[in-house]
Amino acid sequence: MARYTGPVEKLERRLGADLGLKGERRLAGKDALSKRPFAPGQHGQRRAKISEYGLQLREKQKAKFMYGLNEKQFRNLFKEASRKDGNTGSIFVQLLEQRLDNVVYRMGFATTRRFARQLVSHGHILVDGKRVDIPSYRVFPGQKIEIIEKSKENPQITRAVDLTAQTGLAPWVDVEKDKKFGLFTRIPEREEIQIPIEERFIVELYSK
Repeated sequence: MARYTGPVEKLERRLGADLGLKGERRLAGKDALSKRPFAPGQHGQRRAKISEYGLQLREKQKAKFMYGLNEKQFRNLFKEASRKDGNTGSIFVQLLEQRLDNVVYRMGFATTRRFARQLVSHGHILVDGKRVDIPSYRVFPGQKIEIIEKSKENPQITRAVDLTAQTGLAPWVDVEKDKKFGLFTRIPEREEIQIPIEERFIVELYSK
């Protein structure tokens, strides 16, 4: 299944969660979910009873769309998490957080993960001084993430940095915002990662 490229605000309303897909509009409270916190369509305000499988599928969709993975990437990452010792759901979320596009987003160089993915894909990001254009590249503690020199004055990046200064950064990154670089200091604990996803349902879905 290809990565979703449709209307993101309608998607957030359908799934009933802020997936961080609209960036500046969300921070300003102008996104559709803030104004209409129910599913789109004629019967969107009805409270439909959802099955156990429906709950599992919804949480999977939320995680897929939030982090921008296609079906194959999602399944492979979950398989990797399930092979590691520890809580599979927590490890899975931690692996998602280590994706380069997500780290760029967490450092405040982009207002959405989608824009962060574009920055990586188009060659605007250095990892330890070397250009990396693979959004799924895994970042490890101690690695330095930097905007390439010619892109440091990009107005979209500058605007994202300014907005992040208002909302705050994740505690597992250390950013020099004026110089447009940061360090991924550690892998976050699951409890620190504030996302509207209950990964236990994803674990149940893949355990069938």
